[in-house]
Amino acid sequence: MKSFAALVVKLGDSSKTNDKLEALANYFTLAPDSDRVWTVAIFSGRRPKRFINTRQMTDWALELSGLPRWLFEESYHTVGDLAETIALLLPAASIINNNEQSLSAIINNFIELQTADDNSKKIYVTQQWLQMDYHSRFVFNKLITGGFRIGVSQQLMVKALAKVTLQSASAIAFGISGRWDPAVTSFARLTSSASVSEDPGKPYPFYLAHQLAEIPEALGPTEDWQAEWKWDGIRGQIIKRQDQLFIWSRGEELMTDRFPELHFLQRVLPDGVVIDGELVAVDNRSLSEKIFTPAAFAVLQTRIGRKQVSKKILADAPVGFIAYDLLEDAGKDCRNHPLSARRRRLEEILSTMDSNRIQLSPAISFSHWQELVDIRKQSRSMHSEGLMLKRKDSIYQVGRKTGDWWKWKIDPLTIDAVMIYAQKGHGRRSNLYTDYTFAVRDGERLVPFTKAYSGLTDKEFAEVDAFVKRNSLEKFGPVRTVKPELVFEIAFEGIAASKRHKSGVALRFPRMNRWRKDKKPEEINTLEDLLALLSLYGQ
Repeated sequence: MKSFAALVVKLGDSSKTNDKLEALANYFTLAPDSDRVWTVAIFSGRRPKRFINTRQMTDWALELSGLPRWLFEESYHTVGDLAETIALLLPAASIINNNEQSLSAIINNFIELQTADDNSKKIYVTQQWLQMDYHSRFVFNKLITGGFRIGVSQQLMVKALAKVTLQSASAIAFGISGRWDPAVTSFARLTSSASVSEDPGKPYPFYLAHQLAEIPEALGPTEDWQAEWKWDGIRGQIIKRQDQLFIWSRGEELMTDRFPELHFLQRVLPDGVVIDGELVAVDNRSLSEKIFTPAAFAVLQTRIGRKQVSKKILADAPVGFIAYDLLEDAGKDCRNHPLSARRRRLEEILSTMDSNRIQLSPAISFSHWQELVDIRKQSRSMHSEGLMLKRKDSIYQVGRKTGDWWKWKIDPLTIDAVMIYAQKGHGRRSNLYTDYTFAVRDGERLVPFTKAYSGLTDKEFAEVDAFVKRNSLEKFGPVRTVKPELVFEIAFEGIAASKRHKSGVALRFPRMNRWRKDKKPEEINTLEDLLALLSLYGQ
């Protein structure tokens, strides 16, 4: 456990990718196999089911520390993380443990305690607290709460595993994808390019694009490139193997049961096919036509997170699939074939289907880059986030690579607003007020319409924090009401009507685009301006 805790500390303290890669590689070289498997599981989101809740953890920590609840809560608000707060406030370890448990042994205890009574759980947790140093105690708490945020990407972990096992990153990425149980999977099996006969639902790692930061002319001749709309939905893979259908999200969540309107693909798709694409909400009216029109992402949000899909939801938020790419054909991996060949074969497969629920992402015809610049301006009317540019001879790679695939997103919508509430952040910003609520003007009153916590520099966050501390008006738990004086330009990708918000709107991906020190609160936008954006770009 100490070696895993030391790894977490190194990863959390380092800002250099090479240092993180070295720390991971050293750990994977020396750790026992079972610990290596659980480390991969934890860092890829496969954590054991929680066996106690945060209220129990808090009560037991209060009992051990002897602190009054108000002081514990004030400390929690300052630290911003329950696992860290408990690790800091508990008394120093009072028991010398000469037989330290491994990471896998501790997690196995978690699994066994799922069915234990509360007293047994309390005895186990408090005994562990009393024999651990601060770092081990902190990581132990994180394992319970499942709140790891240490800046380790899946791609970085794959690189470390490839370095240790001397296998290709592509094989490693495929090996750790899909469904696998850390409790019964060996490290050798996990880091091999597993046969799909063992797991017919196993997805391929997704290929992701970088944001285009320069003019498209720099990419070279237009005839080398394919352009498509960048659809606003859930990136996914549809798999048909061994006469079974599987639908995966990019986050490696199996979602087959959530989209019953796509289950017909089990009958009509040929066996041994894997298609990369986008799950999108569609306009009900367009389902009567061969080419459907994607609807705003806000419609799709009514389906996200619902394991039970009612008839009403199916009627109100119908879903279709826009196919981008073919990754497997007739049971053979075709990712190393050029994009142009994969697309031709995908078109052949889809042409045999008489369905308005799945369609090929249309290629955009253009003869020069300026023409594509003008086409991109139509993105919002297409319910698109912009354009995708893909080199026609590109293979389907793993992770986010530079050079062959680019996303060329449209400029965000913006509106000027005033900050009215502030709350402390988390992690390294737990001592600063960095989470803000913003309002627009409606006559003489201010109407809150969104929250944002990103977009400023560290220096700007420190300045705003100092302002909040000097200008707080009221306190509601961790939230402060502040004088409405600071004006910010809020950028966002989309806007939708919402009955849950006072303003009547909900924003997609809001963030602070810039601090408008040149503007006074009287000059911010109005609720009418916000609703005008809704009428133009919302749904």
